[in-house]
Amino acid sequence: METIKINEIFYSIQGESTYSGYPTVFIRTSGCHLRCSYCDTKYAYNAGDMMSVDEILEKVQSYKPQYVCVTGGEPLLQKNIYLLMKKLCNLNYNVSLETSGDISCNLVDSRVKKIIDVKTPDSGEANKFSLDNLPKNLATLVKTEYKFVICSKSDFQWAEEFCLKHDLFRSSTVLYSPSFKKINEKWLAEKIISKNSNARLQLQLHKYIWNPHITGV
Repeated sequence: METIKINEIFYSIQGESTYSGYPTVFIRTSGCHLRCSYCDTKYAYNAGDMMSVDEILEKVQSYKPQYVCVTGGEPLLQKNIYLLMKKLCNLNYNVSLETSGDISCNLVDSRVKKIIDVKTPDSGEANKFSLDNLPKNLATLVKTEYKFVICSKSDFQWAEEFCLKHDLFRSSTVLYSPSFKKINEKWLAEKIISKNSNARLQLQLHKYIWNPHITGV
């Protein structure tokens, strides 16, 4: 039986990526090998229960969603996550994957929108990035987006240099997100404009609406 350690499955508003704003079922896996300074899901480091792929699909289907997001933790640490994403796509869901970028996405189903988080220096996990996930090396670039959580002025500069070096602005959607309650959203917006950056400003929409774990809002 194919099983995955799951931290939680819940229905909320997608707050990130170009799917932002859509009602989405989130499948949060348990376990992460990184320890980012701004992590807001530390409760997913270890806690969770083993569920079969079929049990997960049954839970997702109970919400009758159009959009499903596989997140963590780091989903790609568990081998059966690839099978789960394939089956979700086969059921005609719009599937997205949120991943740290430290593990190659080349085995991810090409129908999945990949949101690859490039770790900046202030994350505490800089240089944890697989070169397989660069546009020229990624087997399925379609539906790939690169996210940078900006924690400081130096993070912004680092992100700009990374994107220019690897030609991300031309080939992909690049998202700059202010570290929540640490970086002012207006400051980052003005920074993008003043530096003539081609990044797309992204706010964690769900954090401005409600706590995604509170139902009945």
